[in-house]
Amino acid sequence: MATTAVGVSATPMTEKLTAADDDQQQQKLKKGIAEFYDESSGMWENIWGEHMHHGYYNSDDVVELSDHRSAQIRMIEQALTFASVSALRAIVDTHHHHHRQIHHSLTQPAMATTAVGVSATPMTEKLTAADDDQQQQKLKKGIAEFYDESSGMWENIWGEHMHHGYYNSDDVVELSDHRSAQIRMIEQALTFASVSDDLEKKPKTIVDVGCGIGGSSRYLARKYGAECHGITLSPVQAERANALAAAQGLADKVSFQVADALNQPFPDGKFDLVWSMESGEHMPDKLKFVSELTRVAAPGATIIIVTWCHRDLNPGEKSLRPEEEKILNKICSSFYLPAWCSTADYVKLLESLSLQDIKSADWSGNVAPFWPAVIKTALSWKGITSLLRSGWKSIRGAMVMPLMIEGFKKDVIKFSIITCKKPE
Repeated sequence: MATTAVGVSATPMTEKLTAADDDQQQQKLKKGIAEFYDESSGMWENIWGEHMHHGYYNSDDVVELSDHRSAQIRMIEQALTFASVSALRAIVDTHHHHHRQIHHSLTQPAMATTAVGVSATPMTEKLTAADDDQQQQKLKKGIAEFYDESSGMWENIWGEHMHHGYYNSDDVVELSDHRSAQIRMIEQALTFASVSDDLEKKPKTIVDVGCGIGGSSRYLARKYGAECHGITLSPVQAERANALAAAQGLADKVSFQVADALNQPFPDGKFDLVWSMESGEHMPDKLKFVSELTRVAAPGATIIIVTWCHRDLNPGEKSLRPEEEKILNKICSSFYLPAWCSTADYVKLLESLSLQDIKSADWSGNVAPFWPAVIKTALSWKGITSLLRSGWKSIRGAMVMPLMIEGFKKDVIKFSIITCKKPE
């Protein structure tokens, strides 16, 4: 209940800090405030614009969504009026006109650059042998908990496919099209890799590495009549994937289990098709990752990796620019990703394993509508309530989604497909 008070408060609401720890507490508070706004400001600006404060509304207004930004301007004007600061209005108007011009120039699409070469150093310093295993275990635990928390929310809004959609560059995209775009992503990947539909040549055994709740596995099992095994670090995902397989009458064809992609529980040469749809970005050891994909592939098998990469480096570059690394590091901390690598790095690794028919492509333009759509659904009532139920890890992930848009826009993030065949 609000109260009217006069005079000076003799004691604060909480007990007074001692002189010894007062400065330490204030520094901790300031650090927390800075980190909170470092993470959230981009998302706020992307949705609400440049004013990070409440709007002012008349009590009898019929408020439309489009009115909220003008209500924020009204808040400034009402504050100036209340304080009788008429002389400052011309200055404020001039400032806002100038700021809008700057903001417009900063938000124009960045010019794309073409980059080649292989990253010589990772974004973060290489871990020593002593703490490498500990860090990898911590990363795996974070990945499992992140997907344990968020998978139900994702399925509730987007369905069973936990990956980008594939869009034609001239598509006028409707919200209802996004799920079909996710199916298109699967089909485009199969086409790019020249996976045959021929009765004799089509895959009969498939592994889905980083399977989510099994959307790709079930689709591929139905398409080819194949036996499919999916692995994930998340017990929640594995349980849900098996339940969906049973509900869809595929329990005899498809199975899912908790397992590490860097140490797969399968014998050598088991699978005709090795499928990794947006899991490579979670792998801390990319050489071990592609080596395991190669190990479980049968002679003549196709390997498909669809993953997030950073741009290829230009000749003479040894690393990304500091401002580029800053964007990716913020994404890493919220999505539980290790250091990124480039498409060229993947190609070099596959070449080192003597794989054949190595191909790669940049599909960044074909996934451009995806993240704005994810943000839009996250801000719906269904999305907000799902986020709040999911927990803090999911909320942190949602807060950095605008950075994915920024990374694609600035040509730092690449959505890549890399395919190859194991020699006969």
